[in-house]
Order: sequence, then C-alpha cells, then structure tokens
Amino acid sequence: MPEPMATLPGLRPDRFDRDGRDQLIDVRDLQATLPGIRRLRHWAHEALAVRSGENAVDIGSGSGSEVMAFAEAVGPRGTAFGVEPDPNLLNAAQRRAAEAGSGARFVPGDAYNLPLGTGDFDIALCERVFQHLTSPGRATAEIARVLRPGGRVVVMDSDWGTAIVHPGDRHVVHEVIETLIANTTNPFSGRRLPGLLTAAGLIVDEIGSHALVQDHSMGAGALVGRICAMAVARGSITERQRDTLLEELAAGARSGDIHLSVTMFAVLAHKPN
Repeated sequence: MPEPMATLPGLRPDRFDRDGRDQLIDVRDLQATLPGIRRLRHWAHEALAVRSGENAVDIGSGSGSEVMAFAEAVGPRGTAFGVEPDPNLLNAAQRRAAEAGSGARFVPGDAYNLPLGTGDFDIALCERVFQHLTSPGRATAEIARVLRPGGRVVVMDSDWGTAIVHPGDRHVVHEVIETLIANTTNPFSGRRLPGLLTAAGLIVDEIGSHALVQDHSMGAGALVGRICAMAVARGSITERQRDTLLEELAAGARSGDIHLSVTMFAVLAHKPN
C-alpha cells in the first residue's frame, strides 16, 4: 500500500515509535475536541487521587501541562516527572515549567524504555501514546515495572474504530474510515487497554470514555481532507466521490447537520500489593 502521507508536514512518527507507520493523527487536528480531552483529564486526575509526597510520571508528556499539575499536587515532598522523546516538546516543557516556577522535571525517553527506577512511582499517566505503538505490550510492561505495589495508572487513548463521519454516502464514509484505520499504527488501542494492563499484571479498577466531537464550525477539518486524499490514492474511492463527500460535509456544517467524532477511553488500574 502506498504511503502518500510521508511528505506532509507535521507528522512525527518517531515521537512514539520509530518502527511505526507514518501517523495521521496530529494534536492540531484535535484542537476542536480539546474540551472533551480536558474532561477526560479531569476524570483521570480525580481517579488517580494524587497525594502530597507521592511520585508521579506522565509518559509522553508533550507540552508538560499534566506534569505541572502533578507537581502542584505532590508538593515539595514528592516528585513529578515527564518522559518525552521529542526534543522540541521536551525543551518547550522545561521552559514552561521554569517560567511558572514549577517543580516539574522532564527527561528524554520513550514508552518502551522508561529512564526510571523499578517500583519508584505511585502514579503514572499515559495519554494518546498507545495508538502510535507497534508493541503496546512492551509499554504496559514498563508501566508495571516503574509502579510500586499499590501504585495507580491511567492510560487514555482513542479508538479509531469508533469514528463517525456524517453526512455522506455510507460506502464512501466507510472507505475513508478504513483508510484512516489502515494507516494508523494501533488504531483500536482504546478498546485494547484493559486487556493490555491486565496482561501486565495490573488490576483494572474503572473505565471511562468520552466522545470527542468536532465543532461543527470547522466543517470536515484538515484531517478528513487528508484521509480522503489517501483513500483516492489507494483506489478506495474516486476523486468525484471524495469531492461529493467534502461538499456534503461543508453543506452539513452550514446547516448544522454534521457530526464528526471518535471515542477516547481512559482506564484506571493499580499494581497489586
């Protein structure tokens, strides 16, 4: 299958997994869904119930916002680490924390080889990383390794098998979504999280979910346009079908009859004593 996305800017498959295919998902494509992501993050922090003096880590910490929240919660007697493989994001998070006077600390590393001691952490968070991993079981094993007995973790990720695109011809929409699924390294990561955590020896305590619904004012958005182009390139739909779908989505955005969403799942688990 061709990989026409490789030349598009902003795609960083190496951020999560150097063996992964080129990723279609970029945080900028999810700007309209940020309220839903914030609600799931709020659920995650409440579920983790971070206490003063605990040690917490965010795996794939990005801009560092959640590490800074952890640092505030654990206070001066605890530690808050962010692990991030992208040097640009890592540097930006370090600058942001320094400017805010936060005790958050950031180290380079990836989900497969956490630069952390065994059994050193009470809390772990991992958001929107697993969809990019070719070997998610290795990542859950690392999470289990760094948690101490009784330690808690929340892993959050999208499940692209739950994607909805409306309006549009059902066959065309199906082919567009299948193109997205075929070119995402671990597209069904959301539904697989409980099994992965259980296989790593952790006990699942609760599962939360939230449909990330794109604001109708954005219309189809950049991501749908790119996936449609890929579907044409792989011969799944014709150029005319692509154009018709995008026109129908634009009309739906104007009339209010449009829905684009994907479900994100969040799983709370703990390491048995």
